[in-house]
Amino acid sequence: MIDISFKRIQQLAIPAIIAGIAEPILSSTDAAVVGNIPEFGTESLAAVGIVGVFLSALIWILAQTRSAISAIVSQNVGAGTLADLRSFPAQAIFFNILLSLIVLGSTYFFVEEIFTLLNAKGMILDLSIAYYNIRVWGFPLTLFTFAVFGLFRGLQNTFWPMIIAAIGAGVNIGLDFLLVYGLDGFVAPMGVVGAAWASLVAQGVMALLSLLLVLKKTQVSLRLEFPLHPQIKRLVTMCANLFLRSIALNVALILSTREAAGLGKEYVAVHTIAMNVWLFTAFFLDGYGAAGNILGGRLLGAKNYTSLWKLTQRVTAYNTVVAIVLILAGVLCYNYVGLIFNKDPLVLSLFTGMFFMVLICLPFNAIAFTLDAIFKGLGEMAYLRNVLLGSTFLGFIPVLLLSNYMGWGLIGIWAAIIVWVGWRAVALIIKYRKKYLPLAL
Repeated sequence: MIDISFKRIQQLAIPAIIAGIAEPILSSTDAAVVGNIPEFGTESLAAVGIVGVFLSALIWILAQTRSAISAIVSQNVGAGTLADLRSFPAQAIFFNILLSLIVLGSTYFFVEEIFTLLNAKGMILDLSIAYYNIRVWGFPLTLFTFAVFGLFRGLQNTFWPMIIAAIGAGVNIGLDFLLVYGLDGFVAPMGVVGAAWASLVAQGVMALLSLLLVLKKTQVSLRLEFPLHPQIKRLVTMCANLFLRSIALNVALILSTREAAGLGKEYVAVHTIAMNVWLFTAFFLDGYGAAGNILGGRLLGAKNYTSLWKLTQRVTAYNTVVAIVLILAGVLCYNYVGLIFNKDPLVLSLFTGMFFMVLICLPFNAIAFTLDAIFKGLGEMAYLRNVLLGSTFLGFIPVLLLSNYMGWGLIGIWAAIIVWVGWRAVALIIKYRKKYLPLAL
């Protein structure tokens, strides 16, 4: 009997929430600390925002292997065939690292052109390049960590990813303040470069902890063995669909940042703040989605469709409550959130004029992200790909073009994001009701 009780869901979701917010905390801490540099704070915030969106795009495209690994492992746990995966984890993790090195090599020598395309100019462009050239080396480390997280999730364990993420976030926050502002007589202020080094060290610590824990706390071997496991073909197929999906996802995020950068440095700074808040809440909401992902894959492997339907109802309801709590927190702190990141009066005025759009997006996030995670656990990667392609090219981009034509500014950019997420929520509800609900009745 697979336990889907309130207690069991919390045991998986709460550690997953803490683990999930590690990456946005790395970016948000960098943004908050550099945005408050006495000189050039706005330019520094804009640079970190532009690089953060680009790096997040790369990470999200390749980190989808985490979901594929988790789905394959959890389904085998449910089917009682976990022993058959002996050589699979090591091959999957090395596959992830190889992909990260290929992507790193293909972008590293073209960063100036990439950030110029994102409308970075002058000092913002220089700061973006300086920040990226250090932070990018943490990319393979993050992909290794995410692959291990996927393995732990598949094994129904979100505790160790939580510990790893919490330690990494703590290291990043401490080093951010030390290296960006300096310590009189000991460490010279390094500004944006210091923030990059803080993130890189934190990513290294997380990768090392991931390696140690997977060796000490599991029976998994990281010794690379051949021939390739039969599930590697399925992993590659799932990842290919998720890569295309993530490219569509990041087209939306990158275009929104490019559009904001085209409005001026204050506008891209505001968009950076809004996006960091949105990403923080998105990963917060992903915790219950992770519980649905882990248990959903196991229930599918056991062919227990009635419990799968009950699980879907429960985690969606829990995440809706979380979204409401986040909205209330945002309303109560409405005039203070921007101050965490920047003190420029114009930036703060623009932010308070559009922050409500971020809050409007949260209920759509709750439904879309919960069902998205469950569908990953069910192995529905092709459908997830098609949903993202549709929401990006038929929903987000037309609204963004209309906003540009009408001169709606940041409000229009975020209207496009709301349409983009709402499309995904509706499409996933329709698919679930057509395919999985009849199996449970």
